[in-house]
Amino acid sequence: MALRALKFASLTAAASGIYLYGNKFLDPNDFGVVRVGRAIATTAVITYDYLTSLRSVPYGSEEYEFLKSQVHLRSAERLRELCCSNRGTFIKVGQHLGALDYLLPEEYTRTLKVLHSQAPQSTRQEIEQVIREDLGKEIKELFLSFEDTPLGAASLAQVHKAVLQDGRTVAVKIQHPKVQAQSSKDILLMEVLLLVVKQIFPDFEFMWLVEEAKKNLPLELDFLNEGRNAEKVAHMLKNFDFLKVPRIYWELSTRRVLLMEFMEGGQVNDRAYMERNGINVNEISRNLGKLYSEMIFVNGFVHCDPHPGNVLVKKCPASGKAYIILLDHGLYQVLSESFRMDYCRLWQALIKADMKRVQKYSRRLGAGDLYPLFACMLTARSWESVNRGIDQSPVSASEDMEIRSNAAAYLPQITQLLNNVPRQMLLLLKTNDLLRGIESALHTRASASSFLNMSRCCIRAVSTYQRNKSHSLYRRAQISLAEALSLWQINLYELFLWLKGSQLGNWVIALLRRMHHFTY
Repeated sequence: MALRALKFASLTAAASGIYLYGNKFLDPNDFGVVRVGRAIATTAVITYDYLTSLRSVPYGSEEYEFLKSQVHLRSAERLRELCCSNRGTFIKVGQHLGALDYLLPEEYTRTLKVLHSQAPQSTRQEIEQVIREDLGKEIKELFLSFEDTPLGAASLAQVHKAVLQDGRTVAVKIQHPKVQAQSSKDILLMEVLLLVVKQIFPDFEFMWLVEEAKKNLPLELDFLNEGRNAEKVAHMLKNFDFLKVPRIYWELSTRRVLLMEFMEGGQVNDRAYMERNGINVNEISRNLGKLYSEMIFVNGFVHCDPHPGNVLVKKCPASGKAYIILLDHGLYQVLSESFRMDYCRLWQALIKADMKRVQKYSRRLGAGDLYPLFACMLTARSWESVNRGIDQSPVSASEDMEIRSNAAAYLPQITQLLNNVPRQMLLLLKTNDLLRGIESALHTRASASSFLNMSRCCIRAVSTYQRNKSHSLYRRAQISLAEALSLWQINLYELFLWLKGSQLGNWVIALLRRMHHFTY
């Protein structure tokens, strides 16, 4: 087996060399020998571990499941070390995997989550170099003050607090200087390694990860695109008075440097911070759900990186109003109209527990015969709960454990699904899992209000689509009337739930019971 692993490493190195040599747009010498060697060695060790550790144990036995969990954990730790060492694109991809809570084995997601707090930092000299090259001036010429310690460091950039010459306090996002040059080469290296691994493990279907990185990384590395996204979403959601999006200072922004209005607050998953500052946790969770339902179902323009460091909350001392601050607008998913309508109708079917329509729209979204698994992946609920109605009962600890263990048991089917569904679905699944993580931290997951908000947005989206497609004034009026009636029913049901859970509702119920008692 050791010989086999050595052959694998040699084969991978040879394949990488041939692949790169044949690509006239890349210079193989740009690859750091250490970076490539480290990636190949890690992949070979992980592959060898899976090949040998489970070979002599009966499949499906208790010992097999235990050993498999241990291999998952060792492999995840090796992958984490590789990401931390190679930095940049590797950390970005590792963070993406760490966000897929209910789609990958827990050993991987738990281990890779720490990459959000272990991103590299550029030195002061590197920061000065980027600003000098992009803005043509030294830091001291542009700013009255510039904090050396970054407010936060991510896989592609870091953010510093600074004060402009006119006294405005700003956040300065600066790209790590080597990321731009390394990103395309890193993706190419990952593609080669994944292709080789697939030859050994035919069920290993992770090419979707490389395809997503190829598409999204160039957009995330263009900070002017991020600035445009920020302005677009701020305008799109201007009716939400609880939302704050930092203003962009275009005169001092480039593809690698982005100057924004400085905003601060506590992370959205920090329940203790909210309680200390008198912020209503349920209101924040409800408003976050409103934001994302509006983005996904109504507008089809979705902020796809809502990890807690990118979503802050703050209470205004003067008004007492709590705000959600949305940061990092580099990664958005634009949903096509046909996809958005199918997705709306699927969620309507899931909320109503209409299994025929769940099957119909899951198939239309590429799930095929795996539609039950697809429904469980979307909702992070068991198939039993999906059949019963996902709004009928909250997620229990045992159900959550069942879903997480199924992520390991059904990994081949899950990766098959991820390869088959439209590419638009991949970032939505990641976004869903990140939002669920926030709800779990706030203990607000699967509240009735979140499903009501989703239902409202789905009804509005489908009705708008139908009106736009109709050429009959009478038909448009019918659609508008049906929409108003459906929204009124939801409002009435929400009022009922509020009364049921309020002190006033308890008084009313007690009064009705007393009246009923006196009547008889």
